[in-house]
Amino acid sequence: MRFKSVAIDGPAGAGKSTLARQLAQRLGYLYVDTGAIYRTVALAALRAGVDPADPAQVVPLLGGLDIQMGYGDDGVQRMYLAGEDVSGAIREHRISGAASKVSAIPEVRAFLLDYQRGLTDSHSIVMDGRDIGTVVLPGADVKVFLTAAPEARARRRLLELEQRGQEADFETILQDIRERDRQDETRPVAPLRQAEDAMLLDTTQLNLEQSLEGLLSLVKEKIAL
Repeated sequence: MRFKSVAIDGPAGAGKSTLARQLAQRLGYLYVDTGAIYRTVALAALRAGVDPADPAQVVPLLGGLDIQMGYGDDGVQRMYLAGEDVSGAIREHRISGAASKVSAIPEVRAFLLDYQRGLTDSHSIVMDGRDIGTVVLPGADVKVFLTAAPEARARRRLLELEQRGQEADFETILQDIRERDRQDETRPVAPLRQAEDAMLLDTTQLNLEQSLEGLLSLVKEKIAL
């Protein structure tokens, strides 16, 4: 049996995780949120008191990291750090910038690359991130570049944080999103970009259901369902 793979890339706050998870449920595929894996590395770095942007401080941590990925009864991906469920902790606002910094370190990307690719050996998957279609799964059956205007992404992020009971400011979030875009697009290793054979889906003017239907339509163009 040949397993299928769907690669979804795009900038921070574009709705990749939510849409990829729902798409996987509709297809009956395994959902893999690679951003959550990098966020877990970032959390480990911050807890260790090291600068997430400094390879000399981060790389020595990798050999001792105990990072595991699991799935709850609801099918939602859970992340574990040394046995602790950190699925909520990695979604704190302070982790976003740190995740972008650690993901720019070549040794971190190499550390996680084989793990991510290995998941396709035993499952049909939907995987989202920044370089899935360009680096992690360049041979994916379907590649989608999911994006939205920075202002739309900031509004969605603000609502998400407020729903979790966290205080947040729109202008601060917008500034952080623009800075993360800059970091992701200009990093020397696996920068954020649309793969040449990826299909573009801009969700600026779409709600969640419209975005999901648009995504499903693109997948159906490439895979017989």
